Amino acid sequence: MGHIFSKKPISKVTEQDKAVLQLKTTRDRIRQYQKRSETNLEKDRQLAKQLLQNGKKERAKLLLRKKKFIEEQLNKTDGTLENIEKMIQDLEFAQIEMKVVDSLKVGNEALKQINQMLSIEDVERILDETEEAAEKQREISALLGGGALTDEDESAVEEELDALIADAVQKQLPDAPTAAENPEVELPDVPETLPAVEEEKSRERVAVAAS
Repeated sequence: MGHIFSKKPISKVTEQDKAVLQLKTTRDRIRQYQKRSETNLEKDRQLAKQLLQNGKKERAKLLLRKKKFIEEQLNKTDGTLENIEKMIQDLEFAQIEMKVVDSLKVGNEALKQINQMLSIEDVERILDETEEAAEKQREISALLGGGALTDEDESAVEEELDALIADAVQKQLPDAPTAAENPEVELPDVPETLPAVEEEKSRERVAVAAS
């Protein structure tokens, strides 16, 4: 009795699929009719030529009328085939659009569920926790690395470095000789009185300052 309670498999064939299949079947039948009719037209043409050679003009004329009627039917089937092909393409494209819309609906629902699971408050909390963890990691790295220098410390280091460089350059320069170290060098005596011209200029500057 297991088969009594077994569920029938759900068919995935839609009404649109059935319509497309029916249109394609009709299209194939029309193509077969055209192929068969074209073969018969050629046969009728050859037979009409034979009848004319045999002097049977009326029968040949009747056969050509039949041939003309079939040709007109074939022209009509060309238009019918064109309409069927267009209908098939429209249905297949509509099915694609339906699948796209269904996919968008599923994606939208999934996005809504994700947004419900993760609120703005949760995001802000996670960002704050991340920033705190990063700050703590920086503090640990600073402690393990002996601490980082401040801007003032860096400036002091630069000043000390400049002083050391200047001191090293000063030591490399030769000292200027003095009279005690080199008695052969005679320095000129400083005159006790100024020349007359210089004395006159000095008086004028004093007078200007006093005025």
